[in-house]
Amino acid sequence: MTDDPFALFRAWYDEARAAEPNDSNAMALATADAEGRPTVRMVLLKGFDERGFVFYTNRESRKARDLATNPQAALLFHWKSLRRQIRIEGAVTPASDEESDAYFASRSRDSQLGAWASDQSRPLDDRATFEARFAEMQARFEGQDVPRPPHWGGYRIVPERIEFWQDREHRLHERRLFVREGTGWREGLLYP
Repeated sequence: MTDDPFALFRAWYDEARAAEPNDSNAMALATADAEGRPTVRMVLLKGFDERGFVFYTNRESRKARDLATNPQAALLFHWKSLRRQIRIEGAVTPASDEESDAYFASRSRDSQLGAWASDQSRPLDDRATFEARFAEMQARFEGQDVPRPPHWGGYRIVPERIEFWQDREHRLHERRLFVREGTGWREGLLYP
């Protein structure tokens, strides 16, 4: 047993990467707007370390608008085949331009072009409009590298609480909670 929540996350995440057939890095991201109305959606974890957990998106999307007015979020990883979940709560900060540029450069060309073509979370009259915009971006950037759009980048959830949940028979589950205290962590158990 470790008293370092990041080491425990790494161990569980590595097991999930080996065991889960699809998107082991998928996580539910919950945000709330300025009035406190919550919303949740699936996003993909693209990096983590002791500074936090990183995902990337259009910074004009609904989730980004929520985070601009209420920079707090919750994450949930659920690995059904392993009968485990991890909940993470904390403040959100933008990832640096350098981090965002590096990740954007690693994406497939079509994903890069899609970031330019999509007005994420805004109404779309029909699919043909989006496909036409994608074709425009293909023509615009033909024969050159696709730069990161200024409205696209990363966010880092800086954890204040991390809970590890392990399914057990008869609903006698194990719940370990880590709460940030200064530069360290306080660990405890929760009743299932």
